[in-house]
Amino acid sequence: MKLSTMLMYAGNPREAADEVVGLERAGLDTVWVAEAYGFDSPTLMGYLAARTERIEIGSAILNVYSRTPGALAQTAAGLDNVSGGRAILGLGASGPQVIEGWHGMPYDRPLTRTREVVEIVRAALRRETLDYHGKVFDLPLPADQGTGLGKPLKMLTKPERSSIPIYVAALGEKNVAGTAEYADGWLPFLYAPEKAPSVWGDALAAGKAKRQEGLGPLEVVAGGLVAIGEDVKGVLDLARPMVALYVGGMGAKGKNFYNTLARQYGYEQEAEQIQELYLGGNKRDAEALVPQEMLEMCNLVGPESYVKERIAAFEESGVTNLQVRPVAEDPAAVVRQMKEWVS
Repeated sequence: MKLSTMLMYAGNPREAADEVVGLERAGLDTVWVAEAYGFDSPTLMGYLAARTERIEIGSAILNVYSRTPGALAQTAAGLDNVSGGRAILGLGASGPQVIEGWHGMPYDRPLTRTREVVEIVRAALRRETLDYHGKVFDLPLPADQGTGLGKPLKMLTKPERSSIPIYVAALGEKNVAGTAEYADGWLPFLYAPEKAPSVWGDALAAGKAKRQEGLGPLEVVAGGLVAIGEDVKGVLDLARPMVALYVGGMGAKGKNFYNTLARQYGYEQEAEQIQELYLGGNKRDAEALVPQEMLEMCNLVGPESYVKERIAAFEESGVTNLQVRPVAEDPAAVVRQMKEWVS
């Protein structure tokens, strides 16, 4: 497996870049840059490209609503150029809370939109003339919807690579199946390897059965907090606020993908209570109800032998890029140690 880490969208990007430089020297393979509604991802990715030499730099994720397919293709091509061919374009539909609340766009047809964005971006990177007419996008725009002056165009500059890896964040059955069919990689969230086969096995199999010709095996990126030692279980509590936020607060009742996932994992009662408390403003109480078992499955925290078992569980479930967030005074030392174990 490759080894990667996620840069969150809070904090100081310059300090985060300093940390990535050290992690690259320790053997880290990939860094993922989140966006949500904080700092934008491509700016930091470009900065990381200038500060690093070898590491892959991926967006995780750019949503498919706030930028046009053409803008996403330009961004991917620009990042791939300044990084010398190290860019990964991580895409996703995000959710209504961000898309409608922050970007002011209706959250409609997310699966169709994602597929069409991937098709258009790939065509643009191949420098094909964009004459595309789908269910969501029309390029060029028909005369009855605009001035009638639009014409098919191809990318003005030559990309570093004509094919940049595209990973898709997906949780729902249809979205996961589509990802397995047409994407280079899959970015699940709150991934519990023991539960993955029962939740996503059928969807992955259905998608892979129709996998597009020319694509390699589906890459899978997942992981969590890492702390190695005899007395580190308390580190799992650091994950409680994030899990409670997503399971309880990311969306509304009946429209929260992460709450649905927790229910699919078998935590129906806890998921309902966490959401009720979180939406009611009782965040601490919601955090306390996050199942300890779920935290243990989604992270790698414990003695050396146990962490090695967790690595094996992620790998056995199909993970090809283990995403880690070291909780230690010396994160680079943790990365060096884990790099030995995954190689």
